[in-house]
Amino acid sequence: MTKIILYFLFVLGVLLMLISGNSFSGEPAKKATFAGGCFWCIEAAFAELPGVIDVRSGYTGGTKRDPTYEEVCSGATGHLEAVRVTYDPSKASYGELLEVFWNNIDPTDPGGQFADRGPQYRTAVFYHDEEQKRIAEDSKQALDASGRYPKPVVTEILRASEFYPAEEYHQDYYKKHPARYKRYRAGSGRDRYLDRIQEEEMKNEQPGHAQGKYRKPSERELREKLSLLQYEVTQDEITERPYDNEFWDNKKEGIYVDVVSGEPLFSSRDKFQSGTGWPSFTRPLEPEHIVEREDRRLFRKRTEVRSRYGDSHLGHVFDDGPEPTGLRYCINSAALRFIPKESLAREGYGEYLGLFEK
Repeated sequence: MTKIILYFLFVLGVLLMLISGNSFSGEPAKKATFAGGCFWCIEAAFAELPGVIDVRSGYTGGTKRDPTYEEVCSGATGHLEAVRVTYDPSKASYGELLEVFWNNIDPTDPGGQFADRGPQYRTAVFYHDEEQKRIAEDSKQALDASGRYPKPVVTEILRASEFYPAEEYHQDYYKKHPARYKRYRAGSGRDRYLDRIQEEEMKNEQPGHAQGKYRKPSERELREKLSLLQYEVTQDEITERPYDNEFWDNKKEGIYVDVVSGEPLFSSRDKFQSGTGWPSFTRPLEPEHIVEREDRRLFRKRTEVRSRYGDSHLGHVFDDGPEPTGLRYCINSAALRFIPKESLAREGYGEYLGLFEK
């Protein structure tokens, strides 16, 4: 009975904090408001960000009081589809929220977002105080000057006004109807656009010393070079079977390189038995050869791991690994080629022989 009472008091305390606007750290929670086209997609982008307490879809920026979805869709109310984020500023900064926002929209489109056209789908940052205004304007200016987009950034920076929560069936839509949500995102063109922007960024990054040595082959070369499984893992981002792959239990000394480009990725010295059925490492051999990006394809936030020069899908990294890093790089065997220590010099990786000297 005592445990039940304590649990009840804990839940009540959490609810009171949310109602009163306090964060779990004791610091007052803050609000942030963003419009980025369909609010289902923007809500999902923020929902699992550390430090975010609550995300609500709704309407703001217009003149109609208590508008309905149908009224907003008509484009006559002046409202935009938007989300209001309640966050703990000790765990998530406003700048981090802006980064998530920019990475989930096309800020150069003045007429809507992707398949959704009309003024109700245009993009905007609604600031709640002068500090948010300054940060948002600086962030927009930096984004515009970055060369990331061929057209100017047109997202508006506007003062926050009355926010009207959308109908309940719109809240947490990505959770309530995952299949429909996934079809909508694919059909709208949002995912294709965001993937293309990320790929172009990766190609345009400043080259390191290894760029001339490691490269991604042409599509024809890939088809000829890779097995079907290797192609599907590295190019189509599938996951191979646990315990039924080449290197999950490999205990030999050597290094693992990208099967596509040959760039060194991991060392047997950092490999450990994770019990997952896939090769697992505590850290990369060459950190600059690893690119991490957010992955929400399973409707939960994960961190995908890709190779820099081969642009191969490798696997994911998790924070449940052993010391000294506490990380677990969970990698598909089909994305790797293993080079034993005795073959390193012969295959052009002699610089890594020193790793295995007794």
